[in-house]
Amino acid sequence: MTAVTAVTDHTDPADPTDPAGRVHHKDRDRSRSASDVDASRADASRPDTPRASHPEPTDGRSGRAWDDGLIARRVEDAQRPPGGGGADLDISGGARSYAPAPSTALSPSCEGPLRTRLDALRELVGLSRTRLDSGTLAEAGRVLDEAAARRRLSERHTVVAIAGATGSGKSTLFNALAGVMISETGVRRPTTAAPIGCSWTDGAAGLLDRLGIPGRLRRRPLQGPGADELQGLVLIDLPDHDSAVGEHREHVDRILALVDAVIWVVDPEKYADAMLHERYLRPMAGHAEVTFVVLNQIDRLPGDAADQVLDDLRRLLDDDGVALGEHGEPGATVLAISALTGEGIAELREALGQFTQERGAAARRISADVDAAAERLRPVYVEGAHSGRNRGRIGLSEEAREEFADRLADAVGAAAAGDAAERAWRRHAGKACGDPWFRLWRWYEARRFSQGVPTPVALAPVDEEVTARQRVEHAVRTVADEAARGLPLPWGQAVREAAVRGAEGLPEALDELAVTVGVPVGRPPRPGWWPVAVLAQAAMTLLQVVGGIWLVGQIIGLATPNLGVPVLLMLAGIVGGPCVEWTSRMAARGPARRYGNDAERRLREAAAGCGRARVLDPVAAELLRYREVREQYVRVSGELSGAARSPIG
Repeated sequence: MTAVTAVTDHTDPADPTDPAGRVHHKDRDRSRSASDVDASRADASRPDTPRASHPEPTDGRSGRAWDDGLIARRVEDAQRPPGGGGADLDISGGARSYAPAPSTALSPSCEGPLRTRLDALRELVGLSRTRLDSGTLAEAGRVLDEAAARRRLSERHTVVAIAGATGSGKSTLFNALAGVMISETGVRRPTTAAPIGCSWTDGAAGLLDRLGIPGRLRRRPLQGPGADELQGLVLIDLPDHDSAVGEHREHVDRILALVDAVIWVVDPEKYADAMLHERYLRPMAGHAEVTFVVLNQIDRLPGDAADQVLDDLRRLLDDDGVALGEHGEPGATVLAISALTGEGIAELREALGQFTQERGAAARRISADVDAAAERLRPVYVEGAHSGRNRGRIGLSEEAREEFADRLADAVGAAAAGDAAERAWRRHAGKACGDPWFRLWRWYEARRFSQGVPTPVALAPVDEEVTARQRVEHAVRTVADEAARGLPLPWGQAVREAAVRGAEGLPEALDELAVTVGVPVGRPPRPGWWPVAVLAQAAMTLLQVVGGIWLVGQIIGLATPNLGVPVLLMLAGIVGGPCVEWTSRMAARGPARRYGNDAERRLREAAAGCGRARVLDPVAAELLRYREVREQYVRVSGELSGAARSPIG
């Protein structure tokens, strides 16, 4: 194979000698014979030669047309039949350029599960924007943007970058795969100052534009017998990742985030370099399926030293968490080659050809990026969901809800209101069914005792009010902590904030409920025996009055003397009255207790309803949002974890 240096045509606006707007380098003109130039121009001037229907790609800095340079394709051009395969070619002045192909969607391998994961990631980011800071979601947003950009471009091409350290032989390998001297090699460091692209197939201009590679740095490989196996490959030669020039490192980091696959070139001296493993291989361990690791310069190793170094390299990759594609399992491809002597190049070309023909590298790269984004987001969606008292369950249990309702009822004084209602019912029953003489005597004693005693001034129960407010705040904090238990920190904080916002004005609302609901309106209900007891007490009082009048009449001589009957009537009334009162008091215990319980229940339910509307419902809304985002996260991660199956209360 004859190595021919690939050069690029540039248009110089200061030299108007070329009517086509192209001025060729003198070195290139010297490399061509006059007959070759005449033959190419004759082909270009034939009317049956199709011209490119698309506008030619331009140099991003000058806006001028660019081509791929002279790459020893004269034999191919001469053998190409008129009109054959020239739909997107423009042969002019011996230089060949190609126009971008129409954008196509990614292959069906990117549809289905991967599309579902991307949609779930987009939904996840949308649901989380108000709960998480933009820095946390930045990587997920970048993955979505880059996935959308890649899906709009050609799926017929696979973009592979060659990366490595200084002196590892990246450019030599790049030239060996292209079959032509494209990237400069030498002892000067750094040799490669800017990324260089080489496409084996037309239509890759959009991909190269996305990588920011200008037209003057775009090349075509030597079209020889082995070029067909790499059809669809777009190879990028990167600067050194450990270059002393910061701009070179920025080029590497930027393009590594955009390409479909990476070939890491290492040499026997620096294959264990800490920067390579800690900065690139270890963080990108999840991209093993789109990673090639090539041990170059094995011609410098004596005997079986190459096998030993290769085994040690595999060990280091395994320590980094990089899965190795051995025994038919998916993972990184590890090869030993010598780009200088050509040893192992055929095997690498075969692996690259098979990898390119599958047309699944872009989908696998996007899937690996989604995996990496999901792993970074794991602490804010999953971690912590299996700790605490509610292990295996996220949210509020029935016990926690009941405890919250009990605390609010205690703060509003539901039990005291029930006791007051019960006492009021008993007092009312005593007034209706009690002995009138006993009631008169109690009234007299109360009046006599109250004479001369100053009436105390009713003071506002400040301490009681403060205590009730503190109870409400404690109840809210407790239920918020219980609801946030097991949630990742951002979502737990959102739950607590929702509870605190709902608790604003809750003590005042409970005080209003205590006044409107806790105080019974109207007379307490009367049971069926109540009228009978009232009539019985009235009869006992009547017997006493009749017996007394009869006895007085006998004393003063108005009635026939007969002391037995009036005395019996009076004794019956005197004994029967207290008996009726005692019996009524015993019978009133049950209804009075039920009446007090009803009053307590009403106030408790009202307080619980107020707390539910102001605190529990906002908390439940936050928990529902978390459940939605966690379900989306499960779809993004591509697997059903135990956290995803945990119920949410």
